[in-house]
Amino acid sequence: MNRYRRRRLVNRLMEVIATLAALVAVAVLVIVIVSVARRGAGAISWDFFSKPQALFGQPGGGMANALIGTILLVALATAMAVPLGVLTAVYLTEFAPKRLAVAVQIVIDVLAGLPTIVIGIFVYALLVIGHTQSGLAGAVALAIIMLPLVTRATQEVLLLVPPTLREASLALGVRRWRTVIGVILPSSVGGILTGTVLAVARAAGETAPLLFTSSIFANTVETDVTKALPNIPVLIFQYSEQADPALHEQAWAAALVLMGFVLVASLAAKALLARTRKRLGA
Repeated sequence: MNRYRRRRLVNRLMEVIATLAALVAVAVLVIVIVSVARRGAGAISWDFFSKPQALFGQPGGGMANALIGTILLVALATAMAVPLGVLTAVYLTEFAPKRLAVAVQIVIDVLAGLPTIVIGIFVYALLVIGHTQSGLAGAVALAIIMLPLVTRATQEVLLLVPPTLREASLALGVRRWRTVIGVILPSSVGGILTGTVLAVARAAGETAPLLFTSSIFANTVETDVTKALPNIPVLIFQYSEQADPALHEQAWAAALVLMGFVLVASLAAKALLARTRKRLGA
């Protein structure tokens, strides 16, 4: 009886500790959101989204050029990283010999742990020296950052697909590559999408790689990816170094916009995941 009571007490204690840990995590996020919103909400306006940044030392202006540049950078990086990451994960889980898979997995893990500033220096030496900073170089740097995240997320969700689905498809005489395309990937699309959203969210806020690859730009809207694209992370960094309180407020507002982007992307991923499950009858 005493042993049973002790187990109940330990169970209750662990439930309380787990609940407190979850509340602390939520509280930290709430504090960050409220703090950023209090400092930056006052700068949010139509001009903030529709006008490019003003010259330093001049009042007014917005971040239209940085918003468009960030969207282009992230879109290019996603177009590079997602197909390569998904194909790498498929190869590791479905086709690679065990020894080779272990070696590639180690490379992916090391790449995931590399400091982003190292990636920025690498791309700077590869694509910027002898040429010029460009949106393409910045997108390559962000794609390298996204690649291991997409690969690991896709790999984990592919491993969760029941082996019976593979065996049933192969037993019907379907080739392995057709099984991957027609059975395994459709069953894993929700997890792949979630991993992609996480990778996009990280890439959208990266500053260090872009300081080396796409930080020299004018206060105009630029869509040519062969030139340096204005972007929010670098602009926040530049504004934070200024003494003007108005620029500080715009930097906080830009950070709030980035947080809103991550929220919208996460909600969109959840909606697409629910739609996919409904279509598959899950």
